[in-house]
Amino acid sequence: MATRNRLLDAAELLFQAQGVSQTSLQQIAQQAGATRGAIYWHFKDKADLFNAMMERVILPLEAAPKSDASAGSDDPLVEIEEGMVHALTLMTTDPQVRRVFDVATHKVEYTHDMASVQQRHLDARNACVVDFEKALRLAARRAHVKLPVPGHVAAQGMHALISGLIQNWLLDPTAFDLVLTGRRTFRVYLAGLGFERPAIGTAVAHEAETAVA
Repeated sequence: MATRNRLLDAAELLFQAQGVSQTSLQQIAQQAGATRGAIYWHFKDKADLFNAMMERVILPLEAAPKSDASAGSDDPLVEIEEGMVHALTLMTTDPQVRRVFDVATHKVEYTHDMASVQQRHLDARNACVVDFEKALRLAARRAHVKLPVPGHVAAQGMHALISGLIQNWLLDPTAFDLVLTGRRTFRVYLAGLGFERPAIGTAVAHEAETAVA
């Protein structure tokens, strides 16, 4: 297990520095102080190694608490918002999560030999979108709001908003406050769907502004 973890640590660093396609298994073995044979002892191929690297962390949108439309939640949109804030805070405070998400979004090409990696990405996205759609439909029924677009479209847009914020923040983490911007744009998005939300209080805004300090 120690060798396996060294290989995964080496892969994280090299994938982020060079990109996945430009990193060979031999380079990973050398970085880890192991042999190429050790890689094949633990992993079938590069895609298998990549997925194992991903499984060591819980990525932001996978870490967000899930809304259960059948659980009688008082406000499913609050659950989604707090889950989003948790996800964005995780991105700003956990270097490994940030590194792996950067690799997964900016440093990988979905070529034929990385098909299983692409499928993992799609499965995670689809599960998140389904959860968002359930929450939006439930919230709309309770608030007597008629969504201006179909629920699945609204959910796709919400996912794109959050994942897009993270991806753009990774390009330059000094450009904007990820947590505070996430809260504010999320509220604007909900307003566009017809939901009335309370203003972000001073204490919450201050908390979001200092989350990365």
